[in-house]
Amino acid sequence: MAAKGPKAFRTISEAADELGVPQHVLRFWETRFSFIRPMKRAGGRRFYRPQDISVLAGVRVLLHRDSRSIKSVQALYKEEGIKRIIAATEPQALSAPLPAPAPEPGPELVPAKPPMARPPIALIEPQAYEPYTDDLFESPSISPSPATRPRLSPIGRAQLCESLSELERMKVRLDRLLKPS
Repeated sequence: MAAKGPKAFRTISEAADELGVPQHVLRFWETRFSFIRPMKRAGGRRFYRPQDISVLAGVRVLLHRDSRSIKSVQALYKEEGIKRIIAATEPQALSAPLPAPAPEPGPELVPAKPPMARPPIALIEPQAYEPYTDDLFESPSISPSPATRPRLSPIGRAQLCESLSELERMKVRLDRLLKPS
């Protein structure tokens, strides 16, 4: 099969391969960045235009190479626009350091280490938990209060959403197979 031209639309799998990220990451970015809007055909199939690929490449550089947070990239878009996101992939942008992102409040999910091929993912943010008691008469509640329940990190939430989508797709396939003819 011949390679597509530079102006051809890309499917999500082609876009993911070109950018070097999994498909679920592209879907996750679409939920976090309002400026990522691929064309969708009937049935929800995504098609990425060349400019969409440029935007995604900029987001990838800012998040992965520059270790910016999602909030930092959202703020950069608000302040400087889509051209700044795309400019992150340009050669002069690669050599020029970007201004440091503003520190975000909250505990660090992953200790600072040199970048790895695939960084470890903290699915649950560290929290302090209330002690449990076996005596139900001493404790008015068996479960922890909402303030002390563990919260999913954005990456953990995205992975759970992707798993749920996959389970829903499998259910549809099973329903079709089990449906009497």
